[in-house]
Amino acid sequence: MTISPELEAQILRLYHAEKWRCGTIARQLHVHHTTVHRVLAQAGLPRHKPLQRASIIEPYLPFIEQTLERFPSLTASRLYAMVRERGYRGLPTHFRHLVALHRPRKPAEAFLKVRWNCRLRYE
Repeated sequence: MTISPELEAQILRLYHAEKWRCGTIARQLHVHHTTVHRVLAQAGLPRHKPLQRASIIEPYLPFIEQTLERFPSLTASRLYAMVRERGYRGLPTHFRHLVALHRPRKPAEAFLKVRWNCRLRYE
């Protein structure tokens, strides 16, 4: 589907002059966000990705990983208390989620289901 040259010009003006984001432009002009991305790509603009900010847990990750290697069954709440003493400012719920991502997993075990023939024949 093509759009009018006036709409393309308006998209480019809002993006460059007004510094609007693609989603805002799409919402205000009642077009799909991929239409806005396509117009900007055809204009030769590189696609911007959101900036990745550093997580507040990053300085504590080496300590967390070392502790979990030594004590794999240590609870996240106890680990949270230990990291909190070292200056961590985050919330415990988010911390538990992040610890779950870094917790070492048990290796998978191979197993075989055994079926027993339970039919007894009485003769």
